[in-house]
Amino acid sequence: MAGAPAPKPASATPPPPPRSVPPPTPKPAVMGPKGSSKTIKLRIGRYRPERSAEPFYQEFTIPYRDDMVVLDALNYIKDRIDPTLAYRWSCRMGICGSCGADVEGSPKLTCALYLKDLRKSPVTIEPLANFAVLKDLIVDIEPFMEKLESVNPYIVRGDAKPIERGEYRQTPEELELYRQQSLCINCMLCYAACPVYGHDEKFLGPAASALALRYEMDSRDQGSEERLAAVATSHGIWQCTFVGECSVVCPKHVDPAGAIQQLKARAATRLMRSMLLPLSTR
Repeated sequence: MAGAPAPKPASATPPPPPRSVPPPTPKPAVMGPKGSSKTIKLRIGRYRPERSAEPFYQEFTIPYRDDMVVLDALNYIKDRIDPTLAYRWSCRMGICGSCGADVEGSPKLTCALYLKDLRKSPVTIEPLANFAVLKDLIVDIEPFMEKLESVNPYIVRGDAKPIERGEYRQTPEELELYRQQSLCINCMLCYAACPVYGHDEKFLGPAASALALRYEMDSRDQGSEERLAAVATSHGIWQCTFVGECSVVCPKHVDPAGAIQQLKARAATRLMRSMLLPLSTR
């Protein structure tokens, strides 16, 4: 596969190089708009552990329309050619974050990427890099979910009050402080683009760090000390080398690279205070 590693199965032993297989015979194709018979070829990285331990590529030729996104092409293949093709998707609106894949070597939301913008055929589609592959384009998201949970992604209060006493109020200005980080849809594209996570799977990573900052900046939260201690570790924010690819590929402009730098500043300030404040009483 040009410019990107082959999809890897969820096993400790690296798989052999991918092989190509001929595409199955499609069902009768529908014509494009106004009787057009334009087609496009897709080259999909596949892994079917129930049949073989080796990943492979499979090519499909499908009818093409100018308004087709990559997810439309995958749905056409599954509905009309090969129902065994496995991938995740839900909303088709760039909100659920479940349809991420590497398209031509770059992590993208397949529901938001138009085939016409790729300007090539075949279009290579692979599972997200840096994740173990369960089947075809489906990757294992459990390690990612554990990282999100590790940063205490909820409002921590030391003086929690019952619901009947009302909500914890916040001004629009206070909301604006963390609005950018709250836009994350957990699509994991940032992890697929992150060279640090590709080198060390224990790295906390971009999205979890941005999520931590979202609650750090929330005026209603009182769990800063515990949260900063969780992210300021050897496998946490200090491991980030500020390559910035996570922010480049983020479809919601969350800027997780910038969020990590803000967390570093807050963690460093917390450390200095812990060192200097005891001296101030002498």
